[in-house]
Amino acid sequence: MRKGVVVGGLAALLSGCELLPEHAMLGTEPEEPAEATACTAQPTFADEACLLHNWVAFGLASQRGDNAWRNQAMTEIESAAGRSEAERELARAVTLAWGSEREWREAATIYQEYTAAAPEELQPLLRYWRNELEGRRSLAGHRDNARGQLANLQRENAELSEKLEALTAIEQNMNLRQQSP
Repeated sequence: MRKGVVVGGLAALLSGCELLPEHAMLGTEPEEPAEATACTAQPTFADEACLLHNWVAFGLASQRGDNAWRNQAMTEIESAAGRSEAERELARAVTLAWGSEREWREAATIYQEYTAAAPEELQPLLRYWRNELEGRRSLAGHRDNARGQLANLQRENAELSEKLEALTAIEQNMNLRQQSP
């Protein structure tokens, strides 16, 4: 019995190791980019050490930004020299994804078209953002459908109320006739 408990405890301990960061198991400090201060929120494919950091920071800035921020970001994206088309378009997609609902469709199309051209390490993040965007688009579609159904039901309710009032008036009229000798 005791041997089974020890084996079970060891198995549970080892299965949890995959959840720990590698540096925690090795007793070392996590590796940081060579120049941690060099990471910016500029979405670029050029800096491999800061690739994910830069794109995530840019995505968060886009999510938090207002229309003025988005307009400025779009201007900077379009005017940036030396960027590949995929890099520029994916930065536009991140910006558009947090814009108006009209811009969501364009962002989803850009994600679909250019994700494969991004560095392999960045592709899962871009796919996640596209899936999240598609989820928001789907919810917006459901909301619009529900609003349409609500408008139809309200119109139908108004028509039925009018008919009920007309029937009530007819019934009252018939009751008055029956009471009169």
